[in-house]
Amino acid sequence: MSDRCAILLPAAGASRRMRGTDKLLQPVDGQPILRLVTQRALQATPYVGVALRPEHVERQQALSGLPVIILPVKDASEGLAASLRAGASWALAQNTEALMVALPDMPDITADDMRDLIAAQARQPNQPMRASTVDGQPGHPVILPSALFPEMKNLVGDMGARTLLGSHSTGLHPLPGLRAVLDLDTPEQWALWRKGQPRP
Repeated sequence: MSDRCAILLPAAGASRRMRGTDKLLQPVDGQPILRLVTQRALQATPYVGVALRPEHVERQQALSGLPVIILPVKDASEGLAASLRAGASWALAQNTEALMVALPDMPDITADDMRDLIAAQARQPNQPMRASTVDGQPGHPVILPSALFPEMKNLVGDMGARTLLGSHSTGLHPLPGLRAVLDLDTPEQWALWRKGQPRP
C-alpha cells in the first residue's frame, strides 16, 4: 500500500449514454461498480477521494462505510475538468507526491494494476505515467506528479487531462489485455462485457 500517491475517482458524470440507468450503480460481483472500484483503490493507497455531484445521493450511499473523502463537484455539468480541479486541490492539501486518476467505469482494472502503476511512476517521479495496452495504446488509470497539480487546477471543459498529458512527456505502463482501454458507457457495452464474465 502506498502513501505517496492518492487516488481520485471522478464519479460526477451524468451517465447520459446509459439512457436512464446509472452506470456507476451497475452490479459487479454483487455490488455497485463504484463501490467495487473504490475498494480496489483503497487496497492500493489509504488516500482515496471520490468526486461526486451533491445531488448524487445513491452514489454516495453506495460508498457508505468506506474510508474515503467525498469531493463535492457543484460545477460538474462543465465536464471532467471540474472533478480534476477538485481532485488537484484535495491532493495539494494532502501533500501527496502524485495523484492517480482512476475512472470508476472500468471494471477490469484491479488493485494490483493500481499498485503496479504507482510503483512504475515512483521510478520516474517527475513524469506522468499512463496505463496502456501491451501494444502501447494509452488508456487509464493515469498518474500525475505533484508538480502538475497547479496545472490541473486550471483545466476546463470535458477533455480531462488530455491537454495536460499532451504537453508533458508521459511514460506508459502496459497492462494485460484491453483492461486499460475498456470502459463501459452504454447498455450495449455493459451487455457485451457481461457476456464475457463467468456466471455465478
